[in-house]
Amino acid sequence: MTSKERAYWRAKANPLEPIIHIGKEGISDNLITQIDDALDTRELIKVRVHLDTAPDKPRAFADEIAEKTGADVIQVIGGVIVLYRMADALRIAEKKKKRGSGTAKATAKKKVKIKGMRARQKAKEAKSAKPDRPRKK
Repeated sequence: MTSKERAYWRAKANPLEPIIHIGKEGISDNLITQIDDALDTRELIKVRVHLDTAPDKPRAFADEIAEKTGADVIQVIGGVIVLYRMADALRIAEKKKKRGSGTAKATAKKKVKIKGMRARQKAKEAKSAKPDRPRKK
């Protein structure tokens, strides 16, 4: 990545809020999975490292995350890491296929016929139809 590209992504990342936080547990497999999913959907994310409790320096975390996710480290300032990875439609589709689409019941769609106001009114009248009887006057 060139310095101009890096500067462009730094400018884009400026208003973003950190969506991932690293604390005393450090980096786990679940955290890598979350970062990987976030990069697939957003491409550019910020990660906050809590300096008081984290077991390592932010730069070491940034290098480890970049290595495991294939992302580029845009910048590390204080306890904030900015990561970028271009979204790849093939990789995302492969992930979805690997995870499965859920149960057959969850994926089956209901066929719903939407009735208009007049059709609903006719159905209501037909349901509550009573035999005609003379009214008292």
